[in-house]
Amino acid sequence: MSSLIFHSPGAPRWILAGLALGLAWASPTLLAQQDPGPVRAEVERFLRAETAGLPGTVTLTIGDFDPRNQLPPCGSLEAFLPAGSRAWGRTNVGVRCLSPAPWTVFVSTRVAVRGEYLVLARPLRAGQIVGPADLQRQAGDLAEQPPDVMTDPARVQGQGARFALAAGQTLRASMLRLPPAILQGQKVRVVSVGAGFQVSNDGTALNTVAEGQVAQVRLASGQVVSGIARGGGKVEIRP
Repeated sequence: MSSLIFHSPGAPRWILAGLALGLAWASPTLLAQQDPGPVRAEVERFLRAETAGLPGTVTLTIGDFDPRNQLPPCGSLEAFLPAGSRAWGRTNVGVRCLSPAPWTVFVSTRVAVRGEYLVLARPLRAGQIVGPADLQRQAGDLAEQPPDVMTDPARVQGQGARFALAAGQTLRASMLRLPPAILQGQKVRVVSVGAGFQVSNDGTALNTVAEGQVAQVRLASGQVVSGIARGGGKVEIRP
């Protein structure tokens, strides 16, 4: 029908112009832009996968994606974390278009992990052994706590305080003389974990640390990396 209209010799010029404008506005090609829905859905899928093993109840808050964006529609989206970021607390998640036209955007997010952690019910002297009466549980957002916050009383009871601690302090692994999970010079396995992938390398521990503390490891290539010490001689690195 449009060809008949545009080629009709008797049609007034202003009618042709109006019809052409209307067709232009109706054209999906000219109006094409990225729907925010799939972008936010990809961010949520990615964060669900990243936080699947976290203790407590995970709540995700995903920021808005401008519906007036000028990005071409994408047929294949992939979310990722920028280098040095982690799916914990406030962060930005990147979303890249793999096809047909490459582009990358960042969406602000907040990952809250509601759970219980340990605080001291009373002061401890340096070297004092922690007992059940010294501990109490407190509920809150684990994402707002230090990375080595203690959540399991079984790992704490029977361990000595490294220095004097005040009542009400959040208990951290670095405050206790925990049995070492990794010894300096020990051969360890460094595991990098991300959404849908896991890569491992062998290395040598450069410090003695307890489980949950930060271990320094020299890889076979000579590169030095940092990660969280786990049981079984494993050091875990997350994006």
